[in-house]
Amino acid sequence: MQPQFPPEVGSEIVALPANGMTATAEELRNQLVCAGRTEGTIVIDGSAVQTVGQAVLQLLVATQRDALATGGSCRIVNASAALRDAVAACRLTAAIELEAGADTE
Repeated sequence: MQPQFPPEVGSEIVALPANGMTATAEELRNQLVCAGRTEGTIVIDGSAVQTVGQAVLQLLVATQRDALATGGSCRIVNASAALRDAVAACRLTAAIELEAGADTE
């Protein structure tokens, strides 16, 4: 699936897995750490997310905070309804900034 956003020049794109549970969190963490080592914006594509657990949500909070603390930026784009719902259910809307996905009405 092609991302439906214009990534910034120098940005690193990381796609969230469809099932972001504890078992996939370590691999995602590695991808986010690598993306954070480059200059530019970390762009996280949330369009494929069908389920997401707390371990992945914690990674998203940490990635956004780390990017801001080091003078960078992090965008979570194309957030699926499942991702938006999980963030809201865990009361993390203030900590995880999501850009709406294509399925937003």
